Amino acid sequence: MKKVSRFWSLGFLLLSLTALLLGCGKGTDDAEPASGSNDDSDGKKKLVVGTDATYAPMEYMDNNGNIVGIDIDIVKAIAEEAGVEVEFKNIGWEPLFPAVENGEVDFAVSSITITEERQESFDFSEPYYIANQVILVKKESDIKSFQNLKDKKVSVQINTTGHTMMKEIQGKTSSKIIASETMPLAIEELLNGNADASVGDNSTVNEYIKNNPNVEVEIVEDDSAEKEYYGLMVKKGNSEVVNLLNEGIKKVKENGKLKEITGFDVE
Repeated sequence: MKKVSRFWSLGFLLLSLTALLLGCGKGTDDAEPASGSNDDSDGKKKLVVGTDATYAPMEYMDNNGNIVGIDIDIVKAIAEEAGVEVEFKNIGWEPLFPAVENGEVDFAVSSITITEERQESFDFSEPYYIANQVILVKKESDIKSFQNLKDKKVSVQINTTGHTMMKEIQGKTSSKIIASETMPLAIEELLNGNADASVGDNSTVNEYIKNNPNVEVEIVEDDSAEKEYYGLMVKKGNSEVVNLLNEGIKKVKENGKLKEITGFDVE
């Protein structure tokens, strides 16, 4: 009896270990991926969208902590037409580019102008918005054009089109260009007397004027500023996401939803 008992105990132990190992293997197979796109409960593909929510009216935080704005409404409309879900993450302007490049987000929307330089590192959707650069100055300023800024102190948001434009006007190493982390901070430099002018996208500067009617500033428009086209920025080579976004953009242009959101037609 003793020998039989030992044999039975050994057999039971082996069976238990086998069941445990099989159980562990199954758990590994069913684990969720660490990052990247996935399908939500109703079967739709979910895309994670990065943004810099400091750029009203295009993208900003409302009083309840929600990311809202024209860009956000556009992406939601595009996603609906493309049959995907979207989740927004407020990452910030500078971190936005490595986040796309490293795959932390599937694409970015943040009033990103499509430029040849950016296209070397990223792919872009078709354009969904048209903008141009304007100058914000204090009232009674003698600044009337971009060329008047050649020897002036000018505040911009770092690594934006306005920043690039000022480097072209003053030179890449100019000490008179004040590069701020956000556009509101760039405007503060003007108001505090640290800059003679501030340069930014017309949508954001106009929104500031609308929300601050008592501030003694005015907008200078210059026809020499070329039109800029915003696109959704995607990791280089990710044609699947680019095609999905372009499908949605095409539909919102055709059905009028894009014009309804922006107020104008996009070429």
